[in-house]
This record gives sequence, structure tokens and C-alpha cells, in this order.
Amino acid sequence: MSFKSLGLSEPLLKAISKKGYETPSPIQAKAIPPVLEGKDVLASAQTGTGKTAGFTLPLLHYLSENPKAKFRPIRALILTPTRELAAQVYDNVKEYSEFLNIRSAVIFGGVNQKPQVARIRQGIDVLVATPGRLIDLESQGALSLKRVEVFVLDEADRMLDMGFLRDIERVMKLMPDKRQNLMFSATFSKDIKKLAYSILNNPVQVEATPENTAVEIIDQKVYRVAKGKKTGLIIKLISEGNWKQVLVFTRTKHGANKLCKKMISAGISAAAIHGNKSQGARTKALAGFKNGSIRVLVATDIAARGLDIPLLPHVINFELPNISEDYVHRIGRTGRAGASGEAISLVSADETTYLRDIEKLIDMKIDVEIVEGFEPDPNASTEPVKPGQNRNQGRRRSSNSKASSKNNSSNNKNSSRNRNKNRRRNNENRR
Repeated sequence: MSFKSLGLSEPLLKAISKKGYETPSPIQAKAIPPVLEGKDVLASAQTGTGKTAGFTLPLLHYLSENPKAKFRPIRALILTPTRELAAQVYDNVKEYSEFLNIRSAVIFGGVNQKPQVARIRQGIDVLVATPGRLIDLESQGALSLKRVEVFVLDEADRMLDMGFLRDIERVMKLMPDKRQNLMFSATFSKDIKKLAYSILNNPVQVEATPENTAVEIIDQKVYRVAKGKKTGLIIKLISEGNWKQVLVFTRTKHGANKLCKKMISAGISAAAIHGNKSQGARTKALAGFKNGSIRVLVATDIAARGLDIPLLPHVINFELPNISEDYVHRIGRTGRAGASGEAISLVSADETTYLRDIEKLIDMKIDVEIVEGFEPDPNASTEPVKPGQNRNQGRRRSSNSKASSKNNSSNNKNSSRNRNKNRRRNNENRR
């Protein structure tokens, strides 16, 4: 099968050829035809399999084959959960529409809105946006969604994870009822399917790979290690392996900053990227990582979706995610577009449950290794630590709770004695 056989226009085929694409990926081959036919589509595919082209190419084909007024109202809206993903999708839209008379723009928070508004007022066909900035600019009267003909909800499961359901519902009310709807995601939970069928009309459901299956070409490995030795082990692996481009995931923003500092102290160029970083800092860090001036990018799960780094060889889970599905998205940053990749997880005793859940989700046992000098602690508890809390905090809280309980018990006894004394006095007075 070729892209030409899918029915795409010559200008799009020219742009595809320039990008070096020869044959469509499975999700592209399955999704593009029904989208071109104007049908609503519910598509599920692993990250890194070409979902973006799966909706962008037929969308651009439709818009170019059905031109509208010179004013150029927004005809297509692509909604994404994160700034990084919005920027990536926008870049793809620009690349694929290079030989078309199509204008596009991207809007997201964390940066000055004036250039974004100015771009929209010039007239655009395709708008890529994150929910917050979109709703904000619409409420200011800076844009209108009343002429939208195609609506794309990208990474819908992540949208729900990040609490965007109400924003999605609000955006839906701003668009015409009659439109084509496309929903693309790596996974589809019951909640997502419920949302899908409230948005889509008689959708065609396509799936390129089994839901939540990790990309098979990725070499997955677990290093069992004591919690306090993780930093030393990751520095050893990166230094001795002479790895030049490594994406590292932590569970918290504080953890990302702390690990980044330790990397720099060890002579490894590193940068952190998470929600507390300004958009400028995030963009600079990502650019440095892509051009090779930064060897290690330490990120929270905000970067698990939307980072498209060609030929990324190594992903390391410094800490396993407590949500199993996020593991699939994290490791999916490597092994993209058919390239090989390695995903390593440093697992301490308190992450045993997380590892078991991940292996159950991906239906495979991950190979385990132990590095001499970084052995796991045989006496450590396997009880998971709650996010944002270490085990000592838990013990202190438990201790404080017991002390508080004793005090409350003592206070209750005293109160009871006082009430009984008062009752006796009252009875004596009555007599």
C-alpha cells in the first residue's frame, strides 16, 4: 500500500515524499480512508506509530479540496492536552501543508498571547490549541469556533487524566453541531469510550495494535536497586555507557530538579522539564536536548506525550509511574517510526506493586538485572509510598496520629467525668 493509493492529493504526496515517508503506517492506512470519506473516527494506536499524520493528512486534503471564503474562519480545531504536543502537531501541519494554500496557528498558555491573537486575526484554516488558552481567547472575543467543520481530540485519555473534561464539554458547545469529529489516542478506557460516544456520530473504530501493548521493538529492562542508590546507578549507566541522549522520567517536579542537579555535579549536561518551568525554559531545554548540547532531559509525565525526538535511543524510568498506562507512554518516546530503542527502569522495593501492575498491563515479564554495588535493600518494605510522601513521613504521621488519638481519648475521658460531675450536682440541687 502507498500513500497515493489512499487517495491523498498530489501536493500532500509531494510533502510526504519530502519528509521521506514511503508507505503508511498501520494506523494511517486504517484511519485515513474513513476520514477522507467524512466519517467520524475513533482511533487507538500505540504512541510513536504515526497517529498525527493519520488525522492531519486527510484533514488537510479535505480543507484544500473544499476551499472557503478569503476571510478564512477557523475550519479545523485540533485540541491537545499539553503545550509540547500542541507545538509538535502544529509543526506537522506546517510540514504537510507546505505545498497547499492552508494557513495554520498554534495557541497555548505560558507565553504572551499577543502574537497568537495577531496570527489568528490574519485568518487561519487550522488551529492547534490546548484547552485553557483556547477558552481564554474565545472568552475575550479573540477567536470564534462557530465555523469549525472538523474537530480533532488528540490524546483524549491524557485529557481526562489531566482533568480537562469540563473544558472539552465547554469547547464542544462553542462549535456547530454539524461537523466531523475525530478522536485519536494511545489508549481508550471505559471513561474515554463513554466520552467518545457522546461526541462522535456512528464512528468508525480503528485500532492498529492491541490496547496498551508496549512497542515490541523496544528493549525493556529492570534494574533492582536500593532506593538511596538510584542516583549513583543512573550516573554510572549513562557515564560508562557514554550515552549521548537520554530521557529520564521522575514522578515529581522536585525529584526532577534534584536529579538534574546531581547529573550536572557529576559532569553530565542535563536539564529538567516539568509544569513549574516557564514555556521558554521548557522550549530551550527541549531544543538543547534535540541538538545534542544537553545529554539528559529529566522530565515528569507532562513530557510523556508530545515529545517527538527522532531516533531517541534511551529512556530511563528513575521512578516507575504509579499509573501503569503512563509507563507505555514514557517508553514510547523511544523506538519511534520503526527505530530500535532501550527502556530501563530503576525499581526499588516500594515500587514492586507498580512493576507488577505494569507487567500485567503489557502482558510480559521484564528482564531483571542487579548491578554489583547497587543491590536492592533486602530489608526494605515493598509497601508503595503514597505520591508526595516518603516512608519516614508516613511513620511520623502514624506516630503523631497515635499520639493524637491518645490525647483525644484522654480528653474524652475527662469530658465524660466532668459531664457526670455536673449531672450529680444538678441532681443534688433538684433534691
